[in-house]
Amino acid sequence: MQNIEYKFSFKDSLLGAQFLFVAFGALVLMPILSGLDISVALFTAGVGTLIFQLICGKQVVPIFLASSFAFIAPISFAVENWGLPVAMGGVFAAGVVYSLFGVFVKFKGKAFIDKYLPPIVVGPVIMTIGLVLSPSAVNMAMASGDMLASYQTLNPNFTQNDAMIIAGVSLLVTLLCIMFAKGMLKLIPILFGVFAGYIMAYFYGIVDFSAVKTASWFAIPNFTTPKFELNAMLYMIPVVIAPIIEHIGNVIAISNVTNYDYTKKPGLHRTLLGDGIATSAAALVAGPPCTTYAEVTGAVRLTRAFNPAIMTWSAIVAILLAFVGKLGALISTIPACVLGGIMVLLFGIIASVGMETLIKNRVDMDEPRNMIIIALILVPALGGMVLDLGFASFSQIGLGAIVGVILNLILPRKKSNS
Repeated sequence: MQNIEYKFSFKDSLLGAQFLFVAFGALVLMPILSGLDISVALFTAGVGTLIFQLICGKQVVPIFLASSFAFIAPISFAVENWGLPVAMGGVFAAGVVYSLFGVFVKFKGKAFIDKYLPPIVVGPVIMTIGLVLSPSAVNMAMASGDMLASYQTLNPNFTQNDAMIIAGVSLLVTLLCIMFAKGMLKLIPILFGVFAGYIMAYFYGIVDFSAVKTASWFAIPNFTTPKFELNAMLYMIPVVIAPIIEHIGNVIAISNVTNYDYTKKPGLHRTLLGDGIATSAAALVAGPPCTTYAEVTGAVRLTRAFNPAIMTWSAIVAILLAFVGKLGALISTIPACVLGGIMVLLFGIIASVGMETLIKNRVDMDEPRNMIIIALILVPALGGMVLDLGFASFSQIGLGAIVGVILNLILPRKKSNS
């Protein structure tokens, strides 16, 4: 096992910017879809990465933190029902619980997670995160409702079929990059897909650059402070199941890439704590929850750039870009139908990751206990079931996750499996 040293030097600044470029597509896509400010997302990604590095201590993990896709559906729902400040209060609470997982892992070991979040619970919950959003992806791709009317103000002849053509181009280019691109290009399929769809949208006449012209070069991001309401907090907390499992997988992956076991030093307890505190810190200014990015791990594998200080430069560049007003304005000109095609793929992939969790861990589908748990996670979440207890209510992903955890603890197992 090799020792990875932290060496900060200015010559690594361009390499750090390159790693940010790898993460950029997914980083800004999450706030676009959930209605958050893109500049704030850049700022909190940078700050979150620096917080993560500080908590890891001397043995810093060469990884970058940015917007978590697991929270798209919950944040969209929370913003629509309670408003942005209250939604951010829920995200802050989720970050606190995320951090507490790190504390429990410190004292109980990884067995704590294995007991309360086994594959039979985690798999279906991840599936619901992707599937709950599938109607939104389809509506974006089809330019349903007010979206079509907004496009027709720019191009009166624009139709729903035109929107689906643009979405199809975005999807096709993304698929081609995933399947056939080589090297660094394979790590940024979303950027290429968005770029191709954006060009199509421009020729269809539905891209409006007026916001870019009026935006200033320097602008303070639209920071918003959270408000704390119990309903939103209880709704958001169960969502941390997915990023926790994703985080553990990413830390193991970067350990394999660098040949240094980060699960032991600085340890999963520190990396989980870093993710959780970064998420709560992001919520204080209305930024997306933070998570470790697998795309960046792939880039580290390709470049063999193991020095964690490179990620410090990525964080610094992200923070600086957050104050470039024209950048945020330019990103906001991307029509929703450009993103819709990619979302159809992305949300489906999230669901398939949940299915993969069940398959890889060989969950026995012949066992009635397992069938019951999966069924009672999926249907309440996908059907929009709400449990109102008066002092608080649980719904969708959160309700399904809670039901799954409880059933896993109380339903008896086959004697042969015990």
